[in-house]
Amino acid sequence: MEMPQTVEWALHCCWLLAQSDGESPVPRRRIAEFFDLPEPYLAKALKQLVAAGILTSVPGVSGGYRLARPADRITALEVVQAMRSEATMFRCTEIRQQGPVGLTAQQCTRPCGIAKVMHQAELAWRAELARTTIAGLVENAPGVSERRAAKWLGPQSRLRRGTPTT
Repeated sequence: MEMPQTVEWALHCCWLLAQSDGESPVPRRRIAEFFDLPEPYLAKALKQLVAAGILTSVPGVSGGYRLARPADRITALEVVQAMRSEATMFRCTEIRQQGPVGLTAQQCTRPCGIAKVMHQAELAWRAELARTTIAGLVENAPGVSERRAAKWLGPQSRLRRGTPTT
């Protein structure tokens, strides 16, 4: 299973924004610079996060992005779903019904074992992502990562203001 690259970008952007004070929006340019991402492509990902209700966008010269909700109320699953257009990871195309000795539709009234195990694996994967919050990602990040973000965000850092991630 391969995730679009924007999933990684989106999770990292939410991680960074969770470390801001939550009051001052962080400009898209600054987010792109922090991760050395191409700003035009990042703009599309950020737009998807806004549409999903994960981020809010503040227009204008001093505008930018911030989390739409507390970091402990945004799950990794929500971020992944915002970046993916497909509802499920595995799509069974019933190839067992193809080929010179394919089964008939009547012989395929039950899901095949492959489709079943893939569905079970996806449920487990989604459950883990649903248990993981952006606040949890911040809490579990190495201290060096948190200090790097605080240095970059400067006065906008929650650490400088003593603001928790939640």
